[in-house]
Amino acid sequence: MGVEGIGARVLRKEDKRFITGKGKYTDDMVVPGMKHATFVRSPHAHARITGINVDAAKAMSGVVAVLTGSELKADGIGNLICGWMIHSKDGTPMKMGAWSPLATDKVRYVGDAVAIVIADTKGEARDAAEAVEVTYEELPVVVNALDAMQQGAPEIHAEAPDNLIFDWDLGDEAATNAAFAKAAHVTSMDIVNNRLVPNAMEPRATLGVYDSGEDHYTCWTTSQNPHVARLVMSAFYNVAPENKLRVIAPDVGGGFGSKIYIYPEEITCLWASKKTGVPVKWVADRTESFLTDAHGRDHVTHAEIAFDSHHRILGLKVATIANLGAYMSLFSSCVPTYLYATLLSGQYAIPAIHANVKTVYTNTAPVDAYRGAGRPEATYVLERIMETAARELKISPAELRRKNFVKSFPHQTPVIMCYDAGDFDATLDAAMNAADYAGFENRRQEAAKRGKLRGIGMSCYIEACGLAPSSAVGSLGAGVGLWESAEVRVNAVGTIEILTGSHSHGQGHETTFAQLAAERFGVPIDSVSIVHGDTDKVQMGMGTYGSRSGAVGMSAIAKALDKVEAKAKKIAAHLLEADEADIEIKNGDVRVAGTDKSVPWFQVALAAYTAHNLPSGMEPGLKEGAFYDPSNFTFPGGCHICEVEIDPETGTTEIVQFVAADDFGNIINPMIVEGQVHGGLAQGIGQALLEATHYDASGQLLTASYMDYTMPRAVDLPSFTVTNTVTACPSNPLGVKGCGEAGAIGSPPAVINAVTDAISNNNLAMPATPQNVWAALQAAK
Repeated sequence: MGVEGIGARVLRKEDKRFITGKGKYTDDMVVPGMKHATFVRSPHAHARITGINVDAAKAMSGVVAVLTGSELKADGIGNLICGWMIHSKDGTPMKMGAWSPLATDKVRYVGDAVAIVIADTKGEARDAAEAVEVTYEELPVVVNALDAMQQGAPEIHAEAPDNLIFDWDLGDEAATNAAFAKAAHVTSMDIVNNRLVPNAMEPRATLGVYDSGEDHYTCWTTSQNPHVARLVMSAFYNVAPENKLRVIAPDVGGGFGSKIYIYPEEITCLWASKKTGVPVKWVADRTESFLTDAHGRDHVTHAEIAFDSHHRILGLKVATIANLGAYMSLFSSCVPTYLYATLLSGQYAIPAIHANVKTVYTNTAPVDAYRGAGRPEATYVLERIMETAARELKISPAELRRKNFVKSFPHQTPVIMCYDAGDFDATLDAAMNAADYAGFENRRQEAAKRGKLRGIGMSCYIEACGLAPSSAVGSLGAGVGLWESAEVRVNAVGTIEILTGSHSHGQGHETTFAQLAAERFGVPIDSVSIVHGDTDKVQMGMGTYGSRSGAVGMSAIAKALDKVEAKAKKIAAHLLEADEADIEIKNGDVRVAGTDKSVPWFQVALAAYTAHNLPSGMEPGLKEGAFYDPSNFTFPGGCHICEVEIDPETGTTEIVQFVAADDFGNIINPMIVEGQVHGGLAQGIGQALLEATHYDASGQLLTASYMDYTMPRAVDLPSFTVTNTVTACPSNPLGVKGCGEAGAIGSPPAVINAVTDAISNNNLAMPATPQNVWAALQAAK
């Protein structure tokens, strides 16, 4: 490890511009003639559109145009799609209802876009939007997934009778039933995973520009994967031919999954720019974000787990109903299926598993991936029922888990996944030692003397990251491959540019990706630039989500670095009149091993471009590209332990200790990894204690502002203890696994297990607000 290479705690290069206000976000982009857009949105959760009158709005000061869905459809703009096909257990395809970027006949949730108003200023656009007269015929509303499946429930899409999108199975039902028939003990639970709003720091925004002279479109957008945005907008939505569309995702202030997708606004603003002849910018306000950003979670599950007389797991049954909202978002179908049910084995050797998942439409905002995307939901089910089983069996929760851990690798689960490497005993031991688990009872007694209820809970999680290989996900219904691309350009003076299809929106790629080159060639990371987020600069890429940037994105870079290194050594061997096998690159020099013969790195680069003295037949230049498609998912895992104190008079919970012991494989930059874990823990604890999305019976979002939707604050969080164990991932060249989602996956069950331990009442759902905890305490009396 060098001072700036792999394993070094290098400060983030990009933070200088962020903390000094020099970041360049979509709303910072200004182009000549730019106008501002406001969307007219439905105030009703379910209604027929019987008329739209735009005359008064068009006549207002500064208004350029008011456009509706009928005009958009007349120009051939397509409906939004879900890009992952799921078939029901009877073989029928999922029931995907039509989602027009601007509604034409019906609105299906509060916030559904009906028209776009374009004006000289944002204020003028907003004023004119208020003057658009839309008449509605209100229809019955359903917001709850269980209610949506009841006979006589309002039909949201004609394509989906009974609002059922698909009824999907995974696992061997007969084998699981046989395992339960032999059980000495069965634990059953009904579990709710609460709906969340992602709340990225930067609201969504887009700027659409049509150049009539070049017949070319440019879209600046807050996207986690600009190349997929370009692909989908050209291939499916008919906005523009792919070769005439440039998508740029500049600095993006957080995503957490909510910026993976293509939303109506990008499509509409690009179309409107051509229609009106002016650039069109839209920036969401925070209420729009609450109403229209894809929400997360929202599962209702019944789970049963069977044990033999020695407390070994025999089988697991899970039946889940997932609320996908009013429309199917881009990846919504895979979240409660292949990103959820495939992880229900957790860290345990479970011989038989059967999962059934039903997804339904409701008159609520669309639901899609949110940090962890299916993995937190699976972990919450499994770790809550494991803790509950330990209590029923009256044995240590730690020892019940340890007894059932997978001990040898590779391990094939009954639900598709094959775990390649891990050491679950090691992370459990590390967490218990860091938490002083053995000394907890003394701390409980001390807290009781102060009138506080103290509890401890743990969670042992595993996740599948990388979301690859492409052939596997393709066979499961994915509409795209999930490889990654990279190009490494060494300039004539030895500086390096790395072009990557991954996208950074807070992960620190400009630092960690540069560390790979610094490690390989001994150059300072300040001489390495990272280029991403622009489809005109990077040919193609799959973006960032599912903790794939390290395992897939950096592996593509490593492959390209291999090619650059090989060519550089050939050039150096020629210059130094040495055998290529004897050439090594260290500390910025290229030298003959065991001698004092060397040339500086920049001279090798210069020789590549002057081309005066290259090996015979070698092309000039020092630039190489690579695509990387991994052979397997990666499987980070760990153990989180939470310790709480509760005031029995108020129900207020204080987290007094939180330990996260994780196995992320090899780590490129420990400081950045710790930051990723801290952020994930904050979001997971927020879900467990504070956050919940509530609609009333008419479909109005009651939690559409920070006055009503409680976000975690610094005072709600402890100083985290973060530690790591390492088993290198064997399926990628760097041995990395991924870290970005782990905190949000492992923490919610650990928190709820701790709270329920403290109050001696296991019947508690997230969020464990003071009101809910107080009510559970009264119920336990």
